[in-house]
Amino acid sequence: MLVLSRKKDEKIVIGDSIKLMVIEIRGDKVRLGIEAPRDVSVHREEVYDAIRRESTSEPQS
Repeated sequence: MLVLSRKKDEKIVIGDSIKLMVIEIRGDKVRLGIEAPRDVSVHREEVYDAIRRESTSEPQS
């Protein structure tokens, strides 16, 4: 895992088309802004896990 330190308003670039920006730091929470192409899905991990569980539990036709 790559670990980076960023301050408010600083960005991280992933590939040529994804940017993460630290919007706000408040206590133990960090707000991130994410710029990504529309064809790249972006989810919180718990949402992503729920989507995967739901898609694997659907009956096959």
